[in-house]
Amino acid sequence: MTQSNFIAGVPWRNPKDLKTLVENRTTYTLDNCELNIFETHQEAENVNLVFGDLVLTTMLKGKKVMHLFEKPGFDYLPGESVIVPPNEVMKIDFPEAKWENPTQCIALSISKEMIENTFNMLNERFSSRVLTQEWGLDLSYFHLINTNELSEIINRFIKIGVKERSREKDLIASLALKELLIRLSQTQARDMLEKTYKQLASGNRLAFVVDYIKQRIREDLNLEELANKACMSKAHFLRSFKQELGLTPMEYVLKERLKLAKNYLKLGSYQVKEVAIMAGFKNISYFIRAFKQEFGKTPKVYQTDFSG
Repeated sequence: MTQSNFIAGVPWRNPKDLKTLVENRTTYTLDNCELNIFETHQEAENVNLVFGDLVLTTMLKGKKVMHLFEKPGFDYLPGESVIVPPNEVMKIDFPEAKWENPTQCIALSISKEMIENTFNMLNERFSSRVLTQEWGLDLSYFHLINTNELSEIINRFIKIGVKERSREKDLIASLALKELLIRLSQTQARDMLEKTYKQLASGNRLAFVVDYIKQRIREDLNLEELANKACMSKAHFLRSFKQELGLTPMEYVLKERLKLAKNYLKLGSYQVKEVAIMAGFKNISYFIRAFKQEFGKTPKVYQTDFSG
């Protein structure tokens, strides 16, 4: 998980303003959506929460155990988001919440009209998709690790909801909401691709390229080579990849190399220079700089912290 996929927290409620210690709720109402901030200051189990619209929930601090769709509970942590359909009951446990270690999360309920209008517009303007048939949200992939891009727009939306005071607030929020839905769709596409690329590789060009990248991650890879493997022009391949997954092919290659390097560092038996070479980096200085930008620490500090 990257340093930048965590959402900046919002100010805690003044203790005198708390109406309850479990899921104390502050609500900001905007056109087409409602931003709710929940704080919990004591352990609790089987707390039920339900919304009439689709909800994007994002953990800011602490830990929950979330039960959805009558499936076993899963840990829900900062850096993660969960999409919940309308009228679905969330059953939530707070196993670690204490006054000195509270939990904080947001729940952004989005109107059906906003979701339909945004994805209809995208399907009309950008209809030639390679990975999936059309723009939209797939609730099979409801528990997501935030990408940097998704985190950035959620951060921005929280600021708009909590701090924006201008007359244009609803218009600004509406534009940000459209971007948030796009980033959410791209994040889901990346999650789906990571889980299914091997099965899809024989019949889908983007999945084939992702499989090709993963198998040759230590080799020299360039945009022209990857576009040829996708049987697409360089411009069409670049546009399709970025539109559907939210990052360029070479940005994806970099993230894959950094992810591989992180796994090698966790083993604790390799020097930083060895890790860089094993992960496909030719320039050690570039590797250290890119690693720090992605994970918030230098490779050496990360390795020391992990082993210590």
